[in-house]
Amino acid sequence: MNIKKINTIKQLKGKISVQTGLHIGGSTETMEIGGVDNPILRNKKNNEPYIPGSSLKGKMRSLMEWHLGKLHPDGDIYMDKDPNCPITRVFGHSAKSEYKVGPTRLIVRDCFLSEDARQSFKQGQDITEVKQENFINRITAEATPRPLERVVPGVTFDLDIAYRVIDTGDGGATDEQNFSEVVLKALALVERDFLGGAGSRGCGKVKFINLTDETGQPLQLPTV
Repeated sequence: MNIKKINTIKQLKGKISVQTGLHIGGSTETMEIGGVDNPILRNKKNNEPYIPGSSLKGKMRSLMEWHLGKLHPDGDIYMDKDPNCPITRVFGHSAKSEYKVGPTRLIVRDCFLSEDARQSFKQGQDITEVKQENFINRITAEATPRPLERVVPGVTFDLDIAYRVIDTGDGGATDEQNFSEVVLKALALVERDFLGGAGSRGCGKVKFINLTDETGQPLQLPTV
């Protein structure tokens, strides 16, 4: 496949609104006495929670693999040598030479606190909580504490996504189509599912709000 040029780089911006407690795990290497066993990921510079772009992109890819029936039998990341495969074309592939789908189209940047949430954090308002859970032994009924740190509902993060539209001989038409049918649909699937960990225990429901494209025009997620 001969890649001619990048036609344009589309932009998708907006906010991620936390609907239920959000847990994206961080490191416990520096855990202090009395600390939380399951802390959230924080910015080392200012201690603010954030959502790694890799977490959101990985969830989008995983859900689209399920949605399109492209789950790998052994659970590995789905790869297809077909240059028209929407998964590998949009989300990327390994560096193996036999994959000819071109460079990754989708770039998901780290999502930092929105300005309102950052100001609340600086003013000392609680934007995180420690949810106290118990693991129950089914035989002995013994309860083992399992504290979980979460970002509280109502906190918002800035969403910043870039998407390369590449002319591979079709004028960029395939990539334009995949933006709507893969990228926007993947975000809609994340809304229906969850982001981060402990989703089956109530965490991770999010909503994407105030979405706009590179021209400032509003974007609507499809129904899935």
